[in-house]
Amino acid sequence: MAPVIPAMTQAQVEEFLEAPRHAIVGTNRRDGPPQLSPVWYLYEEGRIYIGVLAATAKYRNLRRDPRISLCVDGGHPDTRAVMIHGSAELIEAESPWREEIIWRITRRYHDSDEDTRRYQEMSRDRGRTVLIVMTPEKIISQDFN
Repeated sequence: MAPVIPAMTQAQVEEFLEAPRHAIVGTNRRDGPPQLSPVWYLYEEGRIYIGVLAATAKYRNLRRDPRISLCVDGGHPDTRAVMIHGSAELIEAESPWREEIIWRITRRYHDSDEDTRRYQEMSRDRGRTVLIVMTPEKIISQDFN
């Protein structure tokens, strides 16, 4: 008999995802093995939002195959984790809504608006940012705390 992994409730999953943790996103490479990348994210109203540069492998992979996975780990010594599998929509057209979501993602990981603005200005030199909207199809959680 397989061991039972303790899971979180839906409310616990949502509370866990609201913290500014790092996530690992997985996309499907053309040649087989998954492309794994650390990302910042925003969880809101049942969706995951991620900003990525258009020059990245994860963006190219999602243009070809919209299936996406995300793993958010609690970090030592927190033994909780949430794994999400779903599909991605790529929002490339500039709009106030898209810019607001990208701002909110970035702001979660900075101490002030000024730090966030500085980071975004520096990032503009790296290329165009695309917004990924991930719709979860399956959520798996574990809580060994």
